[in-house]
Amino acid sequence: MGLLSWEDEVDNKLQALETKFEELDLAKDNLTEKFEYHSKTLASQAAQDEMWTAVLALKFTSMELNILYSYVVEVLVCLHTRVLEKLPDLVRGLPTLASVLRRKVKNKNIRVVWESVLEEFGLQDGDITALCTFFIAYGNKAEHYPAKVRQMYIKDVTRMITNMVKNQALQDGLLRAIQVVEKGKVVMASKEHKSSLKELIPSLKN
Repeated sequence: MGLLSWEDEVDNKLQALETKFEELDLAKDNLTEKFEYHSKTLASQAAQDEMWTAVLALKFTSMELNILYSYVVEVLVCLHTRVLEKLPDLVRGLPTLASVLRRKVKNKNIRVVWESVLEEFGLQDGDITALCTFFIAYGNKAEHYPAKVRQMYIKDVTRMITNMVKNQALQDGLLRAIQVVEKGKVVMASKEHKSSLKELIPSLKN
C-alpha cells in the first residue's frame, strides 16, 4: 500500500506539473499573440509615418505634381466605380471610396469584391495607401490634366518617378497607377467624379 500511495502521489504531482505547463504554454501563446499584434500595429504606424514623410518630401514642380495627381485620381475614381459595378445593390451605401475602404473591414462581401478589383487592376493594398496619401497631400492644390495635355509636357513619366521618388512603396504605387492608366483600364474621370474626389479618400494621418 505504501508503494501504491507513493506512485499515486508521483502521478498527482506529474499531473499537476502538466497542468501548470499547459497554463504556462497558454499564457505564453497569449503574450506572443499580443506582442505580434502590437508589433504589427507599430510597424503599420511606422510605415504610414514613413509614407507621409516621403510624400511631403517630393520635389516635383507644380506641373509635374499635376500630372502625377491626374494619374492617381483617375485610378482612385475608377476603383470606386468598378466596386459599384460589382455591388449594384450597395450603390447608395457606398457613395465614396472612403466608404468602401471603411466598410470592407467588417463586411466580407465588400472586402471580397474590393480584393477582386485590386487584383483585376494589378494593385495591392500598399499601392492604395500610397495613392491615397498622395491624394490627401496634394488634392487641394493639384489640377487634373487630361491625357493629351500630360503627353505634351512629359514624355516619360515612368522615368521621372523612378528618378525622383526614393521611397520604394510610394514609387511602386505611382508606377502601378501609371501602368493601369496607360493600359487603358481607366476612363478619364468625369467632372461629376472629380467634384466629389475630396470625399473619396479617408484621412490616413490618424
